[in-house]
Amino acid sequence: MSATTMGRWSQAIEQIRLTGEDTRRFLHGQSSQAIEGAAYGSCLPTCLISPTGRMRALALVRVDGNGADLLVLVGDGQAVHQALDRVLFPADRVRLGAVQPTTLVRWIGSAAPSSSEALLSSGVDLGAGSDQPAWLQQPGAALPDWLAALPELSAQASEQLRLRHGFPAAPAELNDSTNPFELGLAAWVSLNKGCYVGQETLAKLATYDGVKQQLRHWRTSSTAACVPGSSLRTAAGEKAGVITSMLTGGDGQEGLALVRRSALEASELQAGDAGTAITLETPIGFVAPPVSGQR
Repeated sequence: MSATTMGRWSQAIEQIRLTGEDTRRFLHGQSSQAIEGAAYGSCLPTCLISPTGRMRALALVRVDGNGADLLVLVGDGQAVHQALDRVLFPADRVRLGAVQPTTLVRWIGSAAPSSSEALLSSGVDLGAGSDQPAWLQQPGAALPDWLAALPELSAQASEQLRLRHGFPAAPAELNDSTNPFELGLAAWVSLNKGCYVGQETLAKLATYDGVKQQLRHWRTSSTAACVPGSSLRTAAGEKAGVITSMLTGGDGQEGLALVRRSALEASELQAGDAGTAITLETPIGFVAPPVSGQR
């Protein structure tokens, strides 16, 4: 891991407010998480996917007594809003608010207060560990003293944390060619709830162990560029996947790659035309794809 032991970093996200008594039922049917029966105060991680199970956005749903906030962490909030608006019928007792900019603050190395409306405890790894909450920072508001006291991480350091934890970015990892299980997002999906957009595809992937590639963190001490889009091959020359993200640091390069199932156990792969040797490891936050409806 990085030598960084404490610090905070911020990310611009988008917030969509939904109100009305059908809010949880509506979001339940439009995303991958079981939201309809969620208790007030819950913060649930969910994927917004296409009917064929392809990624559109990653979000948190913060449930309250009047509705819910849909916090779009990765993806196009305006496109999410338009998709929800298209399927919102007059009979649905839901009011869909406008997309509003806000900020997600994550940190390493400091204890948060036990309770706060701005504290998001989702139980998934957002880049700082599965047991680490995040802070929702509204425009114009000051950071709480305990959070402001932490040093702000550089863009290099925060990107290194993203890569090592395997938190996907758009369009590098999150795009219309990937599904949640490939990206290690099994904890963001419920296979036990009722019908929702993309449910049939995800259920089949789990039932038939059909995930054909998985996200991996890679490293190399070589200076030969392993740019996103570079193909991966095994020592025998077989296709093994593609690099999706890359970061150059003082001890070489690292990044994320989508690796074919047949190559996941390889100790080393070759990247790009130069055949640069890279080593693979499972990202810290990656959750293995479910099999036979285990979730």
